[in-house]
Amino acid sequence: MRKLMKLMASRLRAGEDLVLVTVVASSGATPRGAGARMLVGREGRLRGTIGGGSVEYRSEQIAAAQLAKRESLEHDFSLTRDDVQNLGMVCGGAVNVFFHFIPAGDEAAIAAADEAERRFASGESFWLVSDLAHGGALSVTDKAHAPAWLAEGLTGKPRRVKDAEHDVFAEQLNSSGRVYIFGGGHVAQALEPVLTGVGFRCVVMDDRPDFTRRELFPTAEEVKLIDFRNIAASVNITADDYVCVMTRGHAYDSVVQSQVLPLRPYYVGVIGSRAKTAAVRRQLIEEFGVAEADIDRVHTPIGLAIGAETPAEIAISIAAEMIKSRAERNAK
Repeated sequence: MRKLMKLMASRLRAGEDLVLVTVVASSGATPRGAGARMLVGREGRLRGTIGGGSVEYRSEQIAAAQLAKRESLEHDFSLTRDDVQNLGMVCGGAVNVFFHFIPAGDEAAIAAADEAERRFASGESFWLVSDLAHGGALSVTDKAHAPAWLAEGLTGKPRRVKDAEHDVFAEQLNSSGRVYIFGGGHVAQALEPVLTGVGFRCVVMDDRPDFTRRELFPTAEEVKLIDFRNIAASVNITADDYVCVMTRGHAYDSVVQSQVLPLRPYYVGVIGSRAKTAAVRRQLIEEFGVAEADIDRVHTPIGLAIGAETPAEIAISIAAEMIKSRAERNAK
């Protein structure tokens, strides 16, 4: 979405009319859920996708028509048995799509895109709000500044907030939460690009200069050389964050966990065997005085049990577990 928003602002400033196509609701076996978006201009789809296939093709046609009419539109694809055949879908379902016509130079849309980029760059949490009652007009907000009627609808899951006076679609585009990866070894080198590729913002840390070289983690948000015995001097871990502990030995893992666990980040995963896990647990309780309730929150051995062996396979298993954890959090 960051690239889509930047492209939208650029095209609007260049004098081009656009249509922002957004899935605002879906059910059944549909290609993409609520929040899927694509940007359409005079030459067709410019960026994004709402799932591909015939639904997207039909939506591109509708977007082209709305460009000509210079109007916004809400359209339902109700995938009955006949629709399934007509649209080439395998199963039934329903998709509600909003086509937001944005005229060239639209100041509100450009301002929203600029504000989104500022918040992306600063790492702030924010939501993109489409006012469906007023043609899809865009704005950016956060929980601290949203009106009371909207604030409760600002969750990790895209949703439509509708009452007698309002009808908006709100989607969180950025979260202040980061993934802090302790240890820059082979698993971390395989894990970081996978996590970054699925929307996590990663900070990789090690106490060895050779493992904090930027070329090892070109897509990470930050790479830091730190003292594992004084984490607070380098990072500020919050309840919104994820932590992956994969240092070069269980002694360092224990030191990191003893400082991280009392902060109660949303997710903590620690690499290692079950035997190592038991030894570290005893050390955390007996030597560092960490509460057992905090230790019980740790995902260890980290990752889903898929029989992973290589660093690349282990990275996939960890990313899968974290995606699952994020989805559970967003559904709340």
